[in-house]
Amino acid sequence: MSILKRIVLDVLKPHHPNALDFAGAIADGSGGCRVRVTVTEVDEKTESTVVAIEGDDIPFQDIVDIITRLGASVHSIDEVEVRGEVQPD
Repeated sequence: MSILKRIVLDVLKPHHPNALDFAGAIADGSGGCRVRVTVTEVDEKTESTVVAIEGDDIPFQDIVDIITRLGASVHSIDEVEVRGEVQPD
């Protein structure tokens, strides 16, 4: 099984929480991962963001659950980096 090391998501989120609180909530729930949120577009009710997450073993489903709980939605996975586990001989 592969281990997720880095993932970049296209996420549509409401204005609240703001980008700082949004990134913090993801980081707090991701087991020590680094999170970067870039706001790419703003309209009346939402913000389009790029969410980049890096870590030793990213809990993808936990992150999706946090994003959803914050009122946002994942539009796409734009980049991914995985590492394969070494299989014993």
